[in-house]
Amino acid sequence: MSAFHAVTGLVLGMTDIVPQLLDWYGRAQRDLPWRRPEVTPWQILVSEFMLQQTPVARVEPVWLAWIARWPTPSTTAAASPADVLRAWGKLGYPRRAKRLHECATVIATEHDDVVPSDVETLLTLPGIGAYTARAIACFAYRQRVPVVDTNVRRVVARVVHGRADSPASVRDLDDVAALLPDGPDAPQFSVALMELGATVCTARSPRCGVCPLTTCAWRANGFPEATTPVRRTQRYAGTDRQVRGRLLDVLRDNDSPVPRAQLDLAWLSDTAQRDRALDSLLVDGLVEQTADGRFALAGEGE
Repeated sequence: MSAFHAVTGLVLGMTDIVPQLLDWYGRAQRDLPWRRPEVTPWQILVSEFMLQQTPVARVEPVWLAWIARWPTPSTTAAASPADVLRAWGKLGYPRRAKRLHECATVIATEHDDVVPSDVETLLTLPGIGAYTARAIACFAYRQRVPVVDTNVRRVVARVVHGRADSPASVRDLDDVAALLPDGPDAPQFSVALMELGATVCTARSPRCGVCPLTTCAWRANGFPEATTPVRRTQRYAGTDRQVRGRLLDVLRDNDSPVPRAQLDLAWLSDTAQRDRALDSLLVDGLVEQTADGRFALAGEGE
C-alpha cells in the first residue's frame, strides 16, 4: 500500500474537516494584504520570500512599501542590489533579498515578466524551494497542490495521526494531498489549514477550546506529549547574525563606500567575530570592497 493510500484510509472518516475548516476560515481569517484578490502572482512570490522565518507583523509594512515601489519582476530587476538590500531593512537573513533580486531578473528576462505557474518551472528559479514553489502555484494560481510548512505539518500530525508534532518527512506531501478536496475549494482549504496552525493549533499553546474541527486524533488520544525534542528558540543577541546586521546597517546608512574603521565601530566587543561576519558578507555577495580598501553594499563598490 502506498503512503498516499495509507493516509487516504486514515482520513476517510474525517470528511467533515473540509466544510468545518472552510467555514471557520471564512469567519476568522486574518486580513493579510497579500491575500487580497487584486494581488498579483509576483507580489505573492515576494511575500513568500519575506515570510520565511519572519513574523507576519514585521513583514507587512516592508512588503507594502516594496510592492508600491517595485510592483513587477522587471521593476525589481531594474533596481540596484544596494537599493534592494536597503528596502529589505530589518527583515533579517538578507541573502533572501539578494535571491529575490536574482529571481526577479530571471522572470523578467526569461519568462516575459510573468511568474511561472507550474511547480517544476518555479523550482528552477533562484531562491525558490519545494515549499515556495507549491505555495505560489496554490495561492497565486489556484492549483490543487499540497503546500506544507511547519504549521500545516503540525495540524496534520495532530488531527490525522494523533501526535503532538511531527518532524519533516517525505510523506508530508502525501498526507496533505489526501486531505485536499477536489474542485475549486482546494486552494482555500490549503490556506485555511495553514491559518489554523498559525493561529489556533500552535506549537506551544494550542487553543483547542476554539478549534473548529470536531474530529482530532490528538484530542481523542488524550493529548499525548511530543516524542521529539523541543527545538529551542534561536537566540539573536550576540550571534554572527546580529553582527552582520550591525555592519549592514552602517552600509545602508551610507550611499558611498566607508572606511574599515567606520565598520569597526559597529561591533567592538569581539573583533574576531566582527571580522568573521564581514568576511561572510563579502562571500555572500552582500558587501563589496573597493580597490582602496573601503566597503559598500553590493553594486556600490565602484
